[in-house]
Amino acid sequence: MGTAAAELDAAAITEPRLRQDYLLCRELHSRHGRTYFLATRVLPPARRPGVHALYGFARWVDDIVDEPEPGVSAAEQGARLHNIAEDLERALDGHAPREPVLRAVAHTAHRYALPSDHFRAFLRSMRMDLTVTAYRDLAHLREYMYGSAAVIGLKVLPLLGTVVPQQEAAPHAAALGEAFQLTNFLRDVSEDLHRGRVYLPEDVLASHDADRALMEHCAHTRTSDPRVRAALAEFVHINRALYREAQPGIAMLEPVAQPCVATAFRLYRAILDEIEAADYHVWDKRHRVSDSRKLAAALPALARSLWARAGPSRV
Repeated sequence: MGTAAAELDAAAITEPRLRQDYLLCRELHSRHGRTYFLATRVLPPARRPGVHALYGFARWVDDIVDEPEPGVSAAEQGARLHNIAEDLERALDGHAPREPVLRAVAHTAHRYALPSDHFRAFLRSMRMDLTVTAYRDLAHLREYMYGSAAVIGLKVLPLLGTVVPQQEAAPHAAALGEAFQLTNFLRDVSEDLHRGRVYLPEDVLASHDADRALMEHCAHTRTSDPRVRAALAEFVHINRALYREAQPGIAMLEPVAQPCVATAFRLYRAILDEIEAADYHVWDKRHRVSDSRKLAAALPALARSLWARAGPSRV
């Protein structure tokens, strides 16, 4: 709690209820986004609460869609998302929202002048998850990922700061958001099938004589099939191309923010290494980067961050 309180103090967040709202977001971040959370620890303390708020909001809404209470229907989930969207719109217009997570994220949105359209796009994609269970091709999937991933990168960008005009760094930030999400899709293929969803585009599967039924067989039997392995390998290739597209954006960030994003970049991309090393077997374990590998990435990044903080920079 001491570290969390120090972050809020550094960010000049003093109102007691708002501090509790940010602490809730921080707890969601630390519990559900371990890799992101570790990377955020490399940021200067004053910048961390805003990142916690954005992640906490995204995770809170995602759990409403992916982890509903028993007996909750899709219509009821949709109604909940509709109420959240209305409450968030009021909050972004300056009215006090009812939900703690919304109070924190609205405060962050106002503080950094984040566009309302980015939040609307995110909620649109979350509503898609209630009805869309497959994607025709990569273009169709990227329609979904614009709201679910690209705008996450765009929202975080003003919090991190740039040494170039923000619009120059924006395409790289959006690509990194998509790259992270594609890695999640590869890691979570079996879990998503259990939820009735396939994020791997149908045309990629079909080009390797694979389909949803074959993937469901792999998930059910926890065995690989060469056709599905080939499709997953192509998806990894697509994912790596997005990381290459995103990478130049790291140098466009303010020096104090670069180690944070570079750490997340390396750790998340390393999940692809784990998947490849397992010969694309994603059916009986959730591939993760080991704690020792995370520590090996985080410690040099922390040193670079401390060095950057010693120089002139805004917080």
